[in-house]
Amino acid sequence: MDVLQVLLFASLRDRAGWGSRQMPLTGSTTTAGDLWEQLQLGPLLAVKIAVNQELVGPGQVLCSGDEVAFLPPFTGG
Repeated sequence: MDVLQVLLFASLRDRAGWGSRQMPLTGSTTTAGDLWEQLQLGPLLAVKIAVNQELVGPGQVLCSGDEVAFLPPFTGG
């Protein structure tokens, strides 16, 4: 089976109740934006996406074995 490693950080992790899990790569999950929609964690708006530790846009096509991380906006001080 084709799988993705999905990572959530900070407030996204708190909202989902998990920080890391493997998810199947299906025909309906072809891009990072598709995967975000499946997670049902709200609007993508300011969330950053990294695939294999490289920042990408929601249209990034996913491949089996990819690590997909979703990072909420960070505030500095």
